[in-house]
Amino acid sequence: MPAVLVHGVPDTHRVWDGMRRHLTRSDVDAWGLPGFGAPRPRGFGSTKEEYVDWLIDRLEQVGEPVDLVGHDWGCILTARVASIRPDLVRTWAGSSAPVSAQYVWHPLAKIWQDPVEGDRFMNELDPASFAKDLAGNLDVPAELAGEMARRVDGPMRDSILKLYRSAVTVGAEWEPGLANVSAPCLVLWGRLDPACPIGFADELGEAVRASRVVKLDCSHWTVLQKPAEVAAALEAHWSA
Repeated sequence: MPAVLVHGVPDTHRVWDGMRRHLTRSDVDAWGLPGFGAPRPRGFGSTKEEYVDWLIDRLEQVGEPVDLVGHDWGCILTARVASIRPDLVRTWAGSSAPVSAQYVWHPLAKIWQDPVEGDRFMNELDPASFAKDLAGNLDVPAELAGEMARRVDGPMRDSILKLYRSAVTVGAEWEPGLANVSAPCLVLWGRLDPACPIGFADELGEAVRASRVVKLDCSHWTVLQKPAEVAAALEAHWSA
């Protein structure tokens, strides 16, 4: 069975490149979500439900249960997949994103969710300034922040706004379904995450009955900041 990696926002599948170099297995595929460096199907509205449906369609095409991994929004979306289609998931691992009614969205998310301020933010977005924000406020490693910011093109800007506006109450909507996750689970989190406080790691781990909650000495971007540690935790999880 393959492993499937799902990125977050404002990422592309490339966010996994460094971590993948530490993996020993070769059957690993990092998928690009529609609008995030990958084309959007005709009529695709970039809502959270449409992303879940898109993942399910692709996983059904794999033909066997996968080792499913998500970071940031990828964590939220893949947790939902594991809760409503457990037949598609052999194991699940999620990093750095609560699925909780108690979670309060971080300041940038609130801007994107506002129909006026969010549109203004995206219309005025300057890649160089955004790179500084990613590095300074969200702790993206400086050498990678510029590259990440340059990939935020028109389709990604539109997809981010539509995704976040569909997800104002995602925690309350999707948290109850976590009880239906049956795959063995692993949770990874940065102890210093300013956007998703560390307490939500234990909450998510308890909700999905995770075998381990791995807390790393880093911020939100576990797969960028601690790639070797993330890879080791995943391989131990997959082989358990």
